[in-house]
Amino acid sequence: MKNGKLKKLITLATVVASTFALVACGSSSSDDSKGSDSSAKKDSGTVYRTLDEIKKDGTINIGVFSDKNPFGYVDENGEYQGYDVYFANRIGEDLGVKVNFVSTEAANRIEYLQTGKVDLILANFTVTDERAEEVDFALPYMNVALGVVSPDSNVIKSLDNWNSKDQMIVISGTTAETYLTENYPDIPLQKYDSYATAKNALENGNGVAWANDNTEVIAFALQNKGYTVGISELGNKDTIAPAVSKGNDTLLDWVNEEIKSLGDEQFFHKDYEETFVDTYGKDYEEDLVVEGGAVK
Repeated sequence: MKNGKLKKLITLATVVASTFALVACGSSSSDDSKGSDSSAKKDSGTVYRTLDEIKKDGTINIGVFSDKNPFGYVDENGEYQGYDVYFANRIGEDLGVKVNFVSTEAANRIEYLQTGKVDLILANFTVTDERAEEVDFALPYMNVALGVVSPDSNVIKSLDNWNSKDQMIVISGTTAETYLTENYPDIPLQKYDSYATAKNALENGNGVAWANDNTEVIAFALQNKGYTVGISELGNKDTIAPAVSKGNDTLLDWVNEEIKSLGDEQFFHKDYEETFVDTYGKDYEEDLVVEGGAVK
C-alpha cells in the first residue's frame, strides 16, 4: 500500500509540474505578444525602433549619402549638407530629437533599415515596387527619372544599336542598374559601389557613359566641363521618398504627416532654393520639387 501511495504521489507531482510548466510557457508567450515592441520585432525577424522609442532615446539615426552633392555630402568642415540633409534636420527639429547622420551607399540602404542601423533613409531613394516589398516608403518629396551623361567627344543620345564593346557605368543597387539589366541586357555594365567611384570611372574613361538619376547626371554635367547629358529622361518618371523598416507604422505615419504639414509652408521649395539652386538654377525647380506628398 505504501508503495502504491508513493507511486500515486509521484505521478500526481509529475502531472502538476508538467501543468505548471505549460502554464508558465503560455504566460511567457502571452506576455511577449503584449509586451515591448522590441520583443515582437525580434520574433518577427525585423529590427526597428518605434516613434516612442526614438523620442525616448532622444536621437534619430538617418541614413544619407556623404558623397552625393547636392543631395547629401560632407563639406570641408566635416558637416553634412544637401537637399536630403536639410530635410533630415527639420525632421529632427520637429520631432524634438538630435539627428545622427549615418553615411550610406546605394547598395546598402535597404540593409541598413532591415538591420536597425538607421531608423530612416533619406538618401535619394527612388520608389519602386521591388523595394516596397522590403521597406515602407513614405510620401514622396521629389520627382526623378533616369539619365545618361557622356563626354562631349562621344555624346550618347540613344541606347539602341549599342556597341557591345562599350561599357555603361552604373552604381550597384540603383534603379539605373535594374532598368538597364531588364531592358538592355546586351549593354555591358561596369558597376561601382559609390557615386565618387562612378564619377572617377567616367572621368578616367573606364566607360563610354554613366547612367543614373537624371538629377545626378545633370548636376555632374553642369559642374564638370566637357560632359553632356545626351539622354535626360530614360524610362518612366519616378519619385523620391523617405523609407522606414517594414512594419514601422508609428514612424511612417509621423513622417507622412510631417511631409503634408511641410507642404503647407512650401518647405521643399525652400529646401531647393537653399541647396539646389546653385547646381540646377531655377529652371528645374517645378519639375523636381514635390510639396505635401502630392505628385502633379
